[in-house]
Amino acid sequence: MPDVRLASPQGKWVLLTTVLGSSMAMLDSTVVNVALPRIGSDLDANLSALQWTVNAYMVTLAGLILLGGALGDRYGRRKVFVVGVVWFAVASLLCGIAPNAGVLIAARALQGVGGALLTPGSLALIQASFHPDDRGRAVGLWSGFGGIGAAVGPFVGGWLVDGPGWRWVFLLNVPVALVCVPVALRHVPESGGGERAHGRFDVLGAVLGAVALALVTYALIEAGEGGLVVVVPAVAGLAAAVAFVVAERRRPDPMMPPDIFASRQFTAVNLVTLCVYAALGGFFFLAALQLQVVVGYSALGAGTALLPTTVLMLLLSARSGELADRIGPRIPLTVGPLLCAAGMLLMLRVGPGASYVADVLPALLVLGLGMVTLVAPLTATVLGSVSVVRAGLASGINNAAARAAGLIAVAALPLLAGMGEEAYREPAAFDTAFDKAMGWCAGALVAGAVIAAAVVRRPPPDCKRPECLRHGGVAAPPLEGEPVRKRLG
Repeated sequence: MPDVRLASPQGKWVLLTTVLGSSMAMLDSTVVNVALPRIGSDLDANLSALQWTVNAYMVTLAGLILLGGALGDRYGRRKVFVVGVVWFAVASLLCGIAPNAGVLIAARALQGVGGALLTPGSLALIQASFHPDDRGRAVGLWSGFGGIGAAVGPFVGGWLVDGPGWRWVFLLNVPVALVCVPVALRHVPESGGGERAHGRFDVLGAVLGAVALALVTYALIEAGEGGLVVVVPAVAGLAAAVAFVVAERRRPDPMMPPDIFASRQFTAVNLVTLCVYAALGGFFFLAALQLQVVVGYSALGAGTALLPTTVLMLLLSARSGELADRIGPRIPLTVGPLLCAAGMLLMLRVGPGASYVADVLPALLVLGLGMVTLVAPLTATVLGSVSVVRAGLASGINNAAARAAGLIAVAALPLLAGMGEEAYREPAAFDTAFDKAMGWCAGALVAGAVIAAAVVRRPPPDCKRPECLRHGGVAAPPLEGEPVRKRLG
């Protein structure tokens, strides 16, 4: 039985290590958006390169995050977590010294691999290390500090971009890792690698999933070129997706068991997740550009401007979860996306000369309230739609689905909105395309609300409950771990 107490020196070191590790990956999902205009200017990159700067990371993270959790169970959670932190830091160093956009994109893909190793391990280490009496409070502190990190991340990122330069957005991960790794090796107990060290890894499923995402993303980003350069990757990506489904059906131990989707509730809530996080992923990619390219904000100004959404989630997400427990998830999962859609439509007022107080802030407050309303019930419904023993798997699938939805949106929205390769250098053209993109995002959110209203129902009373009550991340819902039962010592 795990026996580390939260009040002990070791308990504080364990908490510090996991917060530092998870913050590296969480911040990277939001801070990079603020740096995109400066990256494009310095590296003479077009819009496609900026899309890949975001999506190369998301492709490998979304495709490998379930495999990362399984590796921790097999070889040791601390070991895989430390490997992930080191990998992430080395890839961040490569991003920071990248001489051109191609090297930066390749390094971002490597960063995603590190993120897939360390992200599941962060919460798993807390669950496996702390005494059962302290585990709930430890998870609460971990999620709270992680939310604070997510809130200050865009602010710090903007300050770095305007000050020492965008490269420090990546280089900052190196000293964080230099603190995190020795503390983890010295103070965090190893777990896993024993009772679950059997069976085969679904490497084929992970590779097919990542390849399908990469090829479809490539086809969407390059769709404006037309011809075989688009058709061949599109067809190959769809073929890889079909092969992924076939492989998962035939494997005895699949990464994503098809029978988990036999639950109508689980399938529905993942469809809601796809709609919601496609819209949010597209919004945060484009909004950071809109505020800098069209409105004229600095990187620091844009990062600070986007803070209200994260702050609202950090302050109110726990209360939103309590409300959903009382009234059921259907109303929050219907109202939340509609509020987010209203917030994105309010962003249509954000153009040249826009006032932050009169134009930008109201839109972000409405969007933030929508996110507060839906994120906690979404997580609870995912966990409640499957058996308790599969709750961790269900959360991992939902988290991966959200990240995949975001990367597809970043690839598809510029195409749907008619953005050219040089659009981010032309304020008038970008402003027009941004308005069209917000319409598409609002439509996706309305579709999610309709699905929730039609299908989602209250989970059974004996289902697993979320442990991450506070959440500040905007790229995906909280990643919950496997249930841990008390054992007699």
